[in-house]
Amino acid sequence: MTIPYRILGIDPGLNRTGYAVIERGGRGPLLRDGGVISSTKGKTLAERVHEIACGLREVLEEWRPAEAAIEQVFSHSQYPKTAVLMAHARGGILLTAMDAGLPVVHYSATQIKRLLTGSGRASKEQIQRAIQQEFKLDRILEPNDVADACAIALCHFYSAQLRRLGRDAV
Repeated sequence: MTIPYRILGIDPGLNRTGYAVIERGGRGPLLRDGGVISSTKGKTLAERVHEIACGLREVLEEWRPAEAAIEQVFSHSQYPKTAVLMAHARGGILLTAMDAGLPVVHYSATQIKRLLTGSGRASKEQIQRAIQQEFKLDRILEPNDVADACAIALCHFYSAQLRRLGRDAV
């Protein structure tokens, strides 16, 4: 039996890490799974990162993706703590992926938004609608962490396709 080519998209966060598994289908990408891995507020930073890593390990064992795509850390001058917390979550995610032998590709939020909507400044709602249309869903994916993870996976799916065709992706 042939294992389908799957991409895992990851929207890292310390409170909630969104994930989405897409698969190459005959007519394009197919959404196979999506959800959030939550950490417990009140636990230590190390315990929370560990919870995220354990949740991700379960997703990797169930779906066996060929590659992962993750959003890069961004920092906003008004919210420097958010970037630091996201970086901690990304560290646990990257370690877990590497332990599983999974190649990881990084994309900026601007790259992801531009590829899916044509604008690097697209809103969360625009991303959610783009994902809804791409996968022909009857409703918008919520929470937005799942839609963001789908967007990251799709960005990698289409970027890899463009690279195979010899074109610049994003």
